[in-house]
Amino acid sequence: MTKPFVLGLTGSIGMGKSTVADMFEALGVPVFDADAVVHAMQGPDGALVAPIEAAFPRTTGPEGVDRVLLGAAVFDDGVALTRLESIIHPAVRVARREFLREHSRSKLVVFDIPLLFERDAFEDLDAVVVVSAPPKVQRARVLARPGMTPERFKRILSLQMPDAEKRSMADYVIDTGADLSETRKQVAELVENLAP
Repeated sequence: MTKPFVLGLTGSIGMGKSTVADMFEALGVPVFDADAVVHAMQGPDGALVAPIEAAFPRTTGPEGVDRVLLGAAVFDDGVALTRLESIIHPAVRVARREFLREHSRSKLVVFDIPLLFERDAFEDLDAVVVVSAPPKVQRARVLARPGMTPERFKRILSLQMPDAEKRSMADYVIDTGADLSETRKQVAELVENLAP
């Protein structure tokens, strides 16, 4: 039995990765959203709530993990962040494999992994597509988000691999700097090439 072609989807903040993921889904391509999976596992009765509470006391409650409290507990603390990742990443890996089993008959599946390069998350991937836009477009998109400040944006960028480096390591690049119809066309062409 042939397995699906597994395409890793990534891109820095404000590059339009979520929009591109939606475009893949609209074309019938199953998309594994790592962030959404983690969010669900950190929600009420989620699988990660107890282990996170054990490692970071008083960061959870009836609604699951309090992301603000947890963020404060690991912010600027490399050891704490590594401990948190050692709880989250194995659980995501299991969920990803289950997703792959569920969609084993698909020609193509997409793994939406925001920090793919930063976390060296290439396991099970056949190729990587990077979503990219010019810096000016990226900055405008990010600063339009509620609660975002130039300082916070700068800090987030400092934690992410530079866009040019991601593009150089990618098998495919989707440019989201133009209008949506152009981006949609690029996604459709990629699906046609990878899952004819």
